[in-house]
Amino acid sequence: MRSFAARVGRSLHRQTVILASSVERVIPVSAPLRVHAHLRRSSDGPVRVVHRGRDAVYVDVGGRCVGVIGRRATAVPCALRSLAESFDVGSAHLRDGVLHLDGVPVTVGRLLDVGVPPLAGAASTLTGVETVAEQLGIVLPVITPAVVARLIGRGDGLTPLGDDVLCGWIAVHRAAGVGTPAVDAAVRARLSRTTLLSASLLDCALNGEVVPEFAVYVSALGAPAETDAAAALAAIGHTSGSGLLHGARLALSALHTPGVAA
Repeated sequence: MRSFAARVGRSLHRQTVILASSVERVIPVSAPLRVHAHLRRSSDGPVRVVHRGRDAVYVDVGGRCVGVIGRRATAVPCALRSLAESFDVGSAHLRDGVLHLDGVPVTVGRLLDVGVPPLAGAASTLTGVETVAEQLGIVLPVITPAVVARLIGRGDGLTPLGDDVLCGWIAVHRAAGVGTPAVDAAVRARLSRTTLLSASLLDCALNGEVVPEFAVYVSALGAPAETDAAAALAAIGHTSGSGLLHGARLALSALHTPGVAA
């Protein structure tokens, strides 16, 4: 996903640049609950940098992608959120449950609930997101285990479009409290077919964890603010937001059609 104006905890101290030589001796962050727990139970030692960029760095901690993101980065539910303006990171390691970037500890000052809110709004239509299905080259009336096999890892970038569609679909079902065991099993069985970041985000969706824009969209369903919330969600990244929105609307359509939801 590419960057957007993330919503982060304003209780954190502002930081401009993260460097090994930075005068800041800690990197203050807020952390999603499961990310914090994962770091605390993971083994000490060097961790592989999966992706580094101006707005975020992602590392592999025990087979799970954990990000440290700045002000402009997408606030994915597997990332620690800082107010940093930019990043320049060469190495990372874990010590006593604390991630260090170039020797500087990433300290958690606040825990975040990134769960999707309960679904209470009306169904939306698929209007405006047909181009997602066109890009994938697949007609997606219903998500089934067979469709999952065709979607996982399909598309370019760190979060392939097919995975984004699945994340949106799964998260709406979590919001509705509707189980999808067959689809869940199909997703888990194929996580190795996509990128580590995307696999971690699919795991987040399976646990009902979403980006802030998705939570706002779900809360706005059926209300006058739904149109603006959908536009804000669709604006995330190059195709990520439109994929999430498409998957969400597929799920809403299925949930409001008896006998269709998986």
